[in-house]
Amino acid sequence: MDMEQTQPQPQERRPDSLKEAFEWIESFIGVLAPLLLVMALLGRPATVFGISMMPTLQEGDRLLLQQIAYEPQLGDVVVIDRNTQEESNLIKRVIGCAGDVIDIDFQQGVVYRNGEALDEPYINEPTFLQMDVEFPVTVPEGCIFVMGDNRNHSDDSRDSEIGMVDTRRVMGKALFRFFPLDRIGGIS
Repeated sequence: MDMEQTQPQPQERRPDSLKEAFEWIESFIGVLAPLLLVMALLGRPATVFGISMMPTLQEGDRLLLQQIAYEPQLGDVVVIDRNTQEESNLIKRVIGCAGDVIDIDFQQGVVYRNGEALDEPYINEPTFLQMDVEFPVTVPEGCIFVMGDNRNHSDDSRDSEIGMVDTRRVMGKALFRFFPLDRIGGIS
């Protein structure tokens, strides 16, 4: 009779297993919910499509964006909403802000902001590709001038189809690459 009392009955273990499963689910939700809330409020993921930001960013890189209280600054890598379902968002570097005069010497491949040549260690090659925008240009209020780091393989503000970008279309600043794992780190 003592043996029957010491062995747990199958019915007794079942509620304990369910209780343990619910505790695991509750713990998982307790960790996941705040993480999702922080991501929703402070950041947003984005994916790089194309080669226009090489060598800084590669096709398929996954980025975390800063969105809350972000104002575009010179040199930032930003994601821009194209306002269309057919085309992916643009990922470009801010070269000029409101009031800046941008000029490009396509013979020498040099970009100038307010008369000074930019020091651009991040570019893949000098800027030789001229599109249909005439230079110099002045960036209007509420807009930015953007270019890809892979200058001769980038559709950017040099093309009137993109032109000056309204800052309201800026989805955020690329802060951090979280994939692929071998390239994880901040964006400069």
